[in-house]
Amino acid sequence: MEHYLKLSCMVISYTFFIVCVNSSEVPRPRGVSISRAPLYNPEKDFTCFDGTLTIPFNQVNDDYCDCPDASDEPGTPACPNGSFHCTNAGHKPLNIPSYRVNDGVCDCCDASDEYSNSNANCKNNCNELGRSAREEALKQAELLKAGKQIRADYIQKSTEIKQEKKDKLSELEKNLSEAEKVQAEKESLKNQIEELENAALQKYREIEETEKLKREEAEAAKNREEATETFKLFDSDQNGIVDTTELKTRQTFDKDRNGEVSDEEAKYFLNDKDEVQLEEFIAEAWARIKPFLMMDAGLFKPPTQEKEVEDLEPTEEAPEEIDGSEGEPTEDIDEHEESEGEHEETEEEEEEEEEVTEEPPPEPTKYDEETQKLINQATEARKEFTDAEKEVRHIQSEIKKLEEYLEKDFGPEDEFAVLEEQCFDYEDYEYIYKLCPFDKAVQKPKSNSMETRLGVWSSWVGPDENKYSIMLYDRGQSCWNGPQRSTHVRISCGSENKLTAVSEPNRCEYLFEFTTPAACKEAESDANDDLHDEL
Repeated sequence: MEHYLKLSCMVISYTFFIVCVNSSEVPRPRGVSISRAPLYNPEKDFTCFDGTLTIPFNQVNDDYCDCPDASDEPGTPACPNGSFHCTNAGHKPLNIPSYRVNDGVCDCCDASDEYSNSNANCKNNCNELGRSAREEALKQAELLKAGKQIRADYIQKSTEIKQEKKDKLSELEKNLSEAEKVQAEKESLKNQIEELENAALQKYREIEETEKLKREEAEAAKNREEATETFKLFDSDQNGIVDTTELKTRQTFDKDRNGEVSDEEAKYFLNDKDEVQLEEFIAEAWARIKPFLMMDAGLFKPPTQEKEVEDLEPTEEAPEEIDGSEGEPTEDIDEHEESEGEHEETEEEEEEEEEVTEEPPPEPTKYDEETQKLINQATEARKEFTDAEKEVRHIQSEIKKLEEYLEKDFGPEDEFAVLEEQCFDYEDYEYIYKLCPFDKAVQKPKSNSMETRLGVWSSWVGPDENKYSIMLYDRGQSCWNGPQRSTHVRISCGSENKLTAVSEPNRCEYLFEFTTPAACKEAESDANDDLHDEL
């Protein structure tokens, strides 16, 4: 039978550890908090908290686990799933797993968890720890007080900024409506004048098309005439056929410049045939033969490596200024042994040659006065429409930026908004880390200026009780043979905005520690009922 004393403190048995602060102290079993003491009534049988079993009260704390939920052994290590309550008078109460009771390690500052283990040599140092904790709590309270004032200023400033941006957005939306009207008017005017312009230019286009067709027909006729004359020249036996034997007599077709024209070289110029008639010569062989004849005559440079011979467009007349090009491609003239003066002279000759061989640009079409007036009006209308279109796009871009800002989550009271467009650095022995809130996180070696993106702003990812305690920056640059880099930024209360620490807990995953007055907010109490039991 257990005894309870109200005016004094004593241990009746191992079942109870009675703590008496005053005459109203409630005795309770060892390892039980004051809030749960009424659940352990020595005058009644004890019922397990889960309701599965009722046992005599003298089996509570008898070092044998009867209840599946371990509620009958709050003060012994008998139940591995049990919980032991440390009163820790003078400091914070604590709950520890029952298996740590009498394990030789001092978990409770009042030494109550090692009541039967004299070898643990535990001392009650709760008052000392409580004093240190209270001093630290006082410092934190002062920091919190100062931070809360700054946070209030942040909130006010953010409210003003947000209102300014809302006003600006409203103004821009009105401007956009007006700008779109102007754009529509300019487009309508442009379309009207372009219709008149196109109608006026149509007769000139028809004339140009007719002239172009005539030029093409004349060039085709001239090309056919040249090809026919060349065919007759090559057809030495006048049998109406040009064959490889006839081409092999002409050094012009010695492609590799080895002193003779091979069968393969001759067949190349006849489109890989042994012989061709006139029409085949014109249609298939002439395009290959003509450039070599012109090179032989010194009319233009040989093709570069980037272009085939077929792509060259020869000019009609040979310049008289080019010397020494007869019978040899100009690329053979450039020897490594030539002097600097000779090289410069050759370059000048090539420039003159290119200038001569280029076809002069066609003269601009001269329009009648009325048509030219329409062209000028259409040009101006297109310019005005382009300017109006640019203005609409500019306003739309500004609106998008403002909408993105207003949609960002800057905290429950927008207290973190003042951090945007700011950046904070942290240096270690090798790198400089930079955090730009709501934008990006980067790493830069001290040895160079090349930045590595560790992530861009994504969202708040803190726990449910404080969502705004952790920022996530993801989609950073990919690691070598690894994932994209990402960064978590842990936010805590501080007297200033400061990046205080950087680490890499896992490969390509970074952790920043950042303090800011914006995080200085009274934490909601989520403690259990035992928090103030021993005060």
